[in-house]
Amino acid sequence: MPVLIVIPARYASTRYPGKPLVSLTGATGVAKSLIRRSWDAAMAVDGVDDVVIATDDGRIADAARGFGAKVVMTSTTCANGTERCAEAVDSLGGDYDIIVNLQGDAPLTPAWFISDLVAGLRAHPQADVATPVLRTEGQMLNALLQDRREGRVGGTTAVFGADHNALYFSKEVIPFTGRSYGPADPTPVFHHVGVYAYRPAALRAYARWQQGPLEQLEGLEQLRFLERGVPMLCVEVAAKGREFWELNNPEDVLKIETMLQQMGQP
Repeated sequence: MPVLIVIPARYASTRYPGKPLVSLTGATGVAKSLIRRSWDAAMAVDGVDDVVIATDDGRIADAARGFGAKVVMTSTTCANGTERCAEAVDSLGGDYDIIVNLQGDAPLTPAWFISDLVAGLRAHPQADVATPVLRTEGQMLNALLQDRREGRVGGTTAVFGADHNALYFSKEVIPFTGRSYGPADPTPVFHHVGVYAYRPAALRAYARWQQGPLEQLEGLEQLRFLERGVPMLCVEVAAKGREFWELNNPEDVLKIETMLQQMGQP
């Protein structure tokens, strides 16, 4: 079952223009761009047949080719990463069974998150789309709540049913718990990891659908599937001692650099 990883990246981010080219310094003092670190994360995944960066910006394309990545140019009309993935797959014309969308703002994504995600989709033939979720501990939950208190859009949270199909995703912290947790205490809040695995038919269908009101309100592309009644399998992944955070705001640069250094990532 051939697997393709697509890393969608655009320069004109509303919240953080030029984000893919932002420099992040690791434990050895080496500075690499966000898009380079995201590509490194994709290249570390076993069992993947191809990795491409999909972008509409020449600056990102030049930087990516400079460190050896394969690049697919896409249009400027893509509303989000999933649409960009669909366009990239159309351009490539490959016969892939599973397409993984590793968004270009998640350089801390461990390789096993993606391997477990692909395995989860393969194990559920009735599912057309899957995404990883990570149970938060108190420290991460408090960081998510702090972002919201200070008016920042931080991580996304997910709630799902007994069948592990998603019920909702939100940039608010859901579900409400009303209690305090110690830094290492497991909580009932799941952090949504911004990675998706699609079967080709679901990805093609997504590109034909218009945005729904929930997707527009939350700014979360995966809600288009839920609004169309397409189940999304939530695959729980384990942190295994690794910290995880996405680069959503300029304030996240220092946080991610600190995590890179604490984990000994070069």
